[in-house]
Amino acid sequence: EELINLYNDAYKSIVGGKHPWALGEPASSVWREIWDQVGPRAASAMLSNEGTYDEALLLIMERHGYAEETYYTFSYSPVPNDQGGTGGIICANTDDTQRIIGERQLALLRELAARASDARTVDDACARSSEGLSANPSDLPFAMIYLADRETSQATLAGTTGIDPSHPAAPATMSLHGDAMWPVAEALATQEAVLIEDLGAKFGDLPTGAWERPPHQAVAVPIAPSGMSGRAGVLIVGLNPYRIYDASYSRFVELIASQLAASIGNAQAYEDERSRAEALAQLDRAKTAFFSNVSHEFRTPLTLMLGPLEDVLVKTDDQLDAENRDLLTVVHRNGQRLLKLVNTLLEFSRIEAGRVQAVYEPTELGAYTAELASIFRAAIEKAGMRLVIDTPAVGEPVFVDRDMWEKIVLNLVSNAFKYTLDGEIAVSLQREDRHAVLTVRDTGTGIPEDELPKLFNRFHRVEGARGRTHEGTGIGLALVQELARLHGGVVSVESEVGKGSAFHVTIPLGVAHLPADRIGGVKALASTNVVARAYVDEAMRWLPDASTDATPQVEVPTYGVTSRETTRRKIILADDNADMRDYVRRLLSSTYDVIAVGDGAEALREAIAEKPDLVLTDVMMPVLDGFGLLRELRANPETSSIPVLMLSARAGEEARVEGLEAGA
Repeated sequence: EELINLYNDAYKSIVGGKHPWALGEPASSVWREIWDQVGPRAASAMLSNEGTYDEALLLIMERHGYAEETYYTFSYSPVPNDQGGTGGIICANTDDTQRIIGERQLALLRELAARASDARTVDDACARSSEGLSANPSDLPFAMIYLADRETSQATLAGTTGIDPSHPAAPATMSLHGDAMWPVAEALATQEAVLIEDLGAKFGDLPTGAWERPPHQAVAVPIAPSGMSGRAGVLIVGLNPYRIYDASYSRFVELIASQLAASIGNAQAYEDERSRAEALAQLDRAKTAFFSNVSHEFRTPLTLMLGPLEDVLVKTDDQLDAENRDLLTVVHRNGQRLLKLVNTLLEFSRIEAGRVQAVYEPTELGAYTAELASIFRAAIEKAGMRLVIDTPAVGEPVFVDRDMWEKIVLNLVSNAFKYTLDGEIAVSLQREDRHAVLTVRDTGTGIPEDELPKLFNRFHRVEGARGRTHEGTGIGLALVQELARLHGGVVSVESEVGKGSAFHVTIPLGVAHLPADRIGGVKALASTNVVARAYVDEAMRWLPDASTDATPQVEVPTYGVTSRETTRRKIILADDNADMRDYVRRLLSSTYDVIAVGDGAEALREAIAEKPDLVLTDVMMPVLDGFGLLRELRANPETSSIPVLMLSARAGEEARVEGLEAGA
C-alpha cells in the first residue's frame, strides 16, 4: 500500500540525485514534488485496476536538488496479486525532455529567420525579430534588443519581447561606459556572453513568460556587427527558471544572437544600397538639370552665331570671296552639328525630367517612315550601297508624336549608315497583331554579344567597332529607347559580328496606352526638332570624298621653311573628321604637299607608296587608329624612319607620354 519504489539501472537517470536513497522508499516520498500529479494516476491503477498513459507530460521535478522542467512519456499498469486484486504498479518510462526542448528551440530559430528575412530597415529587422522571439516564452521569458551607437556612447532599445518597453528593467537608453543597468558595455567589449544573477533582488517584479515564477537569471549576449560600418548590439534575455544555464542553453542563445546579427546586417546592407541608389538618383537628377540648363544656354549663342553666318553666306560672290565662303561654310556646318548635339541632350534631359509633352497624332506611318528614310538615299548610294524601303500601309492610322518618330527613324538609319561600309540598309514597317514594328537592318560590322545588354545605356559606345567615324556621343540609341517608351513601345536588337545588325521598334496600335490629354493636343514646349538635313549633312561628311577637291591657298607661317627651298616637303595627313582634315590641309598646303586621308589604313598605304617627310595623324580613327598606324610604320623597314606627329583632343602629360613611348 505504501508503493515502495523499486527500479532498474536505466531508471537511475530519472531519479537523478535521489539515487540510491530513493531505492526502497515510498513513491509519495520519492516524488513528493509531483505527487499531486502522479498520485491520482497511481490511485487509478491500484484502486480501480485501470492503467494510465501520458505522452510527454510536463513535470517540474527535483532530480538534482532544484526544480527542473522535464517531459516524460509513461504508463502506470496494475500488477495483480495472488488474491486476484492489485498488488502493485509497473511503470514504463521514456524521458522526452531533450527532444521537446530541442524541437521548440529549432522552431524558434526558423521563425526568427523567416520573420526578419525581408526586413528593409534595421528598425524593422529588430521589430520583426522581437515578434519572432515571442514564439518561445518557455526558454525566453523576456528579451530586449539594444543597438550600440558609438557616436553617442549609448545603447538604444530597438525591440522587446515579453516585457513592456515602459518596464523599469527596460530603459530606452543605456550608457556604454560601464555604469548601466545591464552589462551591455562589458558584453560589447569582451564579445562574450555575460550572466546576470539574482534578478529578483535587482529588479523586483519581472515577467514570467510561460511559467508561474519569474526568472532569477538573465544573460547579455553581444550581437556582432556586419563589416566595419555595421551596427553592433546586445541581446538581453531572461532565462528559464526551471533550467540550468549550461552549454546547450548557451549555444541556443548565441544562435539567436547570430541570427539577429545576420538580419540586422542584411537590413543595413539594404539601407546602405538604398541610400547609394538615392544618392545616384539625386546625382542623376542634378546631371539632368545641368544638361537641361546648359543646353538652353548653348542654344541662345548658337542661334546668334548661326543666324548672322547664314546672312553672310547668302551674299553674292562679289560680296564674299570663295576662300572666306569656304571657311564660313565649315563654321556654319559645325555650328549646325553642335546645335544638333545640344538639341539631342536637351531632348534627353526633358525626357528624364518628365517634362516632355508629346502630341500623338493619327499618322499614315508607312508613308511617313518611307519619306524619312528616303532622305538618306543620296548618301547611301554615294557610298556604293543600297537603300531598301519596305513600308506598306499598316491598315489604320498610328498615333505617334511625329517629331519623336522622326528622331527614331533618323537616328537608327544614321547609325546603320555609320557602321555599314558595304552592302545594304533595309528599312521596313510591318503590322504584327496590334503592333507596328519598325525594323532597320544593315549588313554592317555587327555588335559583340557581350555589348548587346549595354547598347541602350546613355553614353555607351562599343569599343573598337569599325565604322566610318569614331565621332558621336553614344546618346542616339538611348534616346531612341526613351522615345519608344513614350509611345508605350520597346526597342530590341539582334546582331552578329561581321554580318550586321537589326534594330526593332515595336509600338502598340490604338490609343489605350497613351495619355488621353496628349492625343491631338498642343505642345506647350517649343520642339527641339532638327530638320532631317542635319543628319544627312553629317552622314555625307563621313564619306571619303567629303572634302572639297579644290584646296584654297592661304597665307600661313612657314615655321622654319624658307622661301629659298625649291623642293616642297610631303606630308600625309590622317583624320576621320572631314572638316578638321580640310582645315589642317588648308593651313599646310601653301608650304607643303599634303595628302589627306580619312583613316589609318589608307594613311599606311600612302606612306608606303609616297615615302612622305612626315605623317600627321589623329589618334581616334576607324579601321586603323593612330597608334595602330604608328606600330605598322615602325615595323616596316621602308617607313620606320618617317617622323610621326600625333594629334589628339586628349589633354595632359599622360597622353603625351603614351604617344612618345609608342614612338611618335
